[in-house]
Amino acid sequence: MEKTHELWLTRLFNHYIPGVGNAILSLFHIVAGNPAKPWENFIVMQIMVVAIIVVLFAFLRSQLSVEAPGKLQLTFEAIYGFFLKQTNEYIQHGEKHIPIFGTLFIFILFSNLIGIVPGLESPTQIVYVPCGCALLAVLYYNIQGIYEHRHRYIRQFLGPKWWLAPLLFPIEVATHLSRPLSLTVRLYANMLAGEKLTLIFLSLTYFIGPVLFMGLHAFVSLVQAYVFAMLATVYVAAAVSHEAH
Repeated sequence: MEKTHELWLTRLFNHYIPGVGNAILSLFHIVAGNPAKPWENFIVMQIMVVAIIVVLFAFLRSQLSVEAPGKLQLTFEAIYGFFLKQTNEYIQHGEKHIPIFGTLFIFILFSNLIGIVPGLESPTQIVYVPCGCALLAVLYYNIQGIYEHRHRYIRQFLGPKWWLAPLLFPIEVATHLSRPLSLTVRLYANMLAGEKLTLIFLSLTYFIGPVLFMGLHAFVSLVQAYVFAMLATVYVAAAVSHEAH
C-alpha cells in the first residue's frame, strides 16, 4: 500500500490509544509494521464516518415528527423514498432490502465526502475499503439467493441444459467473481483520482479553482455511492429472481 502522510486525527489515535489498535489487529492475527503507530488513516477515517453517521441519526431520531418534519427528516425521507422506488422496480417486496442498500449508500457517500474537509481524506481512496463494501454486497446477494431458492440457487451456474453445465459453470463462476472486483475498482479508482485532482488544484489555486473541484468531488462522491448501491440492487434482483432459476 502506498505510504501516505499521517493525518492529525490518526496521530492522536496513535499517540493516545496505540494499545487499542494493536489489540484489534491481534484479533485478526495481524502485527502492525510499527506497533507504536498501529492506526492507519483509512481506519481512523472509517471510525470517524461511522461516528458521524451514528450521531446524525441519533439527532434525527430525536427530531422525528409527523406534523412538522424538519429539513433533515425530509431529506432522508426523500432518500428512502427514492431507493424504495428504485428497488421495487427490480425486486418484488424490495423494501426488506432497503436497510443494506441504504447503509451501503450512506456509508460510501459520507466516506467519499469526508475527503472534502481540509485535514481529512476519503477512506474509499484506499482499496481495502471499497473491497470490503464489495464483498459485503456480494455476500448479501448470494445469501438472499440461497434463502429464496435453497438448493435450486446453484442452477443459475449450470445453465438451462445439463450438457451445457461444463461450459457454463466456469463462465458463471468467473462472472460472479468479477463483480466484487468491478465494484472495488470502480469506486476506488474514481475516488483516488478525485482526491488527487482536488489536492493538486487546491495547491495551485486559491478560491475559484478549489470551489469548482470541491463541487466536482461532491458530485462524483454522490454518483459513485448511488452506482454502487444500484449495482448491489441489480445483483440481488438477479439472485432472487424466479425467472433465472
